[in-house]
Amino acid sequence: MLEKYKFNIVALLISVTFSASGTTNQSNEIKLSFIGDKDSHAFMGVRQGIDEANIQGVFLGQRYSLTTLPNSSSAIFTTMDAKHVTYLSNAYPNKVIFNLTAEDNNLRSECFANVLHMLPSKAMKKDAETQWLKKNSDSSAKAQTWHHSFRKYAAGQLNSRFTNSTNQKMTDTAWAGWASVKLLSDSIARNQFNDTTSLLQFIKTELAFDGQKGMSLNFRDTGQLRQPLLLIDNGKIAGEAPVRGVVNTTNLDSLGLTHCPK
Repeated sequence: MLEKYKFNIVALLISVTFSASGTTNQSNEIKLSFIGDKDSHAFMGVRQGIDEANIQGVFLGQRYSLTTLPNSSSAIFTTMDAKHVTYLSNAYPNKVIFNLTAEDNNLRSECFANVLHMLPSKAMKKDAETQWLKKNSDSSAKAQTWHHSFRKYAAGQLNSRFTNSTNQKMTDTAWAGWASVKLLSDSIARNQFNDTTSLLQFIKTELAFDGQKGMSLNFRDTGQLRQPLLLIDNGKIAGEAPVRGVVNTTNLDSLGLTHCPK
């Protein structure tokens, strides 16, 4: 049980259930689950995603909400560390688990069937920085998932919405929380899934997600979200990776582990 791990942060468990109804004249409540720090930016991002999903849901007869009942949960959003992500994957094998904060390379190489990693791995960041240094040898830029000053691809509007609702600047983990709910709610809206097995299969194999990052994002078989990264130097955006002139800018598989180890 979760208690035996003596979590030192507040754990909020929110279950996910799906109705078989695909009609718009009957409310279909979809409850989401979060385990981790409810004061975190990641949780703020999840809440932002839920608020936006409910605006869309008015027209679809769908409503997303939070609950503290874990037993009927079908999906989990978590800010726990690598050890506890592994535990959650084993304890809830039939649930979709979104890892919002752990960047450990080993989590990707384990290739858990039900874990989706929203942040880039440490290896992805290292590859992005290595590419950048090939063109900018004196740079001290570091790779990030997101930045509050990012304006392209409607990123500026997302940053503004988040700041207006939270009075905070959108961070990497806030983006991860928002993006996980966004891709989940978009998948449900388009396909009217009534079971989590079909939902997970679709997300892992057919997803084409616009995360306000300029290209279609999807998942590797490792569970890692393919995505471009930003290079931040002295608090400002210096460039993007994959780095133009070093690799093809659409080659997202130039960053990090691309396949499950045999």
